[in-house]
Amino acid sequence: MQRFKIFIKPTVLIFTFVVLTLSVVRAVTAPEQDNGKAISTIKIEKTTVDQNEMKIHKAFQEALNEALVAYFEKAIFSGDIVGAGVSIVMGDSIVISEGFGKKNIKFKDQVDSETVFRLGSLSKGFAGVLAAKLNSEGVLDWTDKVNDYIPEFKLGDLTNTNEITLATILSQTSGAPYHSYTNLVEAGIPLTDIAKRFKAVTPISKPGKMYSYQNAMFALSAEMMQKATHQDIKTLLNDRFFKPLEMTTISMDYQTLDKVKNVAIPHSKSGKSWKTLKLTDNYYNAVAAGGINASALDMAKWMRLLLGHRPEIMDMSALDKAFNPFIEIKGSSKYYQRWPGHVSSYYGFGWRIHNFIENDTQKTMFHHGGSVNNYRNEIAVYPEADLGICVLLNSNSKIAKTVIPDLYKIVNAVYGQTSLKTTPDKNDMATLIP
Repeated sequence: MQRFKIFIKPTVLIFTFVVLTLSVVRAVTAPEQDNGKAISTIKIEKTTVDQNEMKIHKAFQEALNEALVAYFEKAIFSGDIVGAGVSIVMGDSIVISEGFGKKNIKFKDQVDSETVFRLGSLSKGFAGVLAAKLNSEGVLDWTDKVNDYIPEFKLGDLTNTNEITLATILSQTSGAPYHSYTNLVEAGIPLTDIAKRFKAVTPISKPGKMYSYQNAMFALSAEMMQKATHQDIKTLLNDRFFKPLEMTTISMDYQTLDKVKNVAIPHSKSGKSWKTLKLTDNYYNAVAAGGINASALDMAKWMRLLLGHRPEIMDMSALDKAFNPFIEIKGSSKYYQRWPGHVSSYYGFGWRIHNFIENDTQKTMFHHGGSVNNYRNEIAVYPEADLGICVLLNSNSKIAKTVIPDLYKIVNAVYGQTSLKTTPDKNDMATLIP
């Protein structure tokens, strides 16, 4: 999928001062002249340009932060959420990486950019991108059959089983009934044991023909990766992404999470009040489906890669394969199908791909939601806008269904309300809150 960077104002704002700086640097590094005043004037001009552009950039960033504070404080006051970790990336810049509200309703400790949340199915996006990375390395092919790597796996007859590939399990088109054996994943049964049980399942469609969301089946992709590389998915993700991206708060097991001090505790609603819940250890047997923990800051670093700004780690041509719209998600009942301008939705490899209309132009969004242990999370990447938004919540809140379009609206309102040559009008901030 080819990307076009046409986000009108934010991208221009972030990079304008970089271009200006580079042009001035070229002047400074030109051969020295006898007139010392000429060089001095250039240096003063460079400083002035940098300061002015940085001042404008900071003003917009502060305006966006104020709008987000108002949005999340309203949600907290209304009892819709307890705490949130929020990251917004524009171009190669982390514009926002902040915390709002409390880590634990019983105490005063506030969520910050490094507070850890359980990601739930946002983990699937990591698995899909990892598969695309391994595919680009020639280690795995999308057409590789599951039973070539897991011989004990069977779904339907042999002909049907042979058509179930890495692509069909990552795209949720294996043909298994909705959420087959998710209960076994949540019970902590090893994936190798779950794989054997699919022989008792009757397929509802031929592989590759119908969208049917899975956790256990999707997680078998990690078993395929391990057999192909002789490394487990934790090692693969750490070595290829988390270490080079310096994602320092991320983990993929319960034992590590249980020792983290800066962690957001999950909550559930009891009447009009919140009560805390215990951290659970489910889904760490299925890391690819829902077993990753991370902070807002780490998700910001991840989104920079997803937007193509870390080509030394993953080439854009390889990355785009994860966002291939493999199967259409039909209907209109899903929450994301009711977002403004929605046209159609597809599932790629661990990602939903939405087409939507904005200002009479069709645009694209890569998106996924996640829910586990009463955490509720959303991530969305807008390739044309060069924009990424991620929200992590320590409660299963209704706000999760609209938080992505809400924040997208706020970003566009802040950066689109005035000329980039002037600072934003803070008196208008109240009008930005949905």
